[in-house]
Amino acid sequence: MSIAPPETEVVDVWRVSCDGGEGALGHPRVFLSLDRVSGEVECGYCDKRFVHRSFAAAGEAKN
Repeated sequence: MSIAPPETEVVDVWRVSCDGGEGALGHPRVFLSLDRVSGEVECGYCDKRFVHRSFAAAGEAKN
């Protein structure tokens, strides 16, 4: 059995919220600020990665 890689979401804002996206099976909602140097942040609960559109478009976000 293999585990799917964490989800990556491209966003237009520098502050995001994450709740695991699975309703009652998710996690507590947390608010995260994207790093202005790397253009990304990762949720500590579910490992979902948020990448700012300006970094994703430039190809500077890590894969």
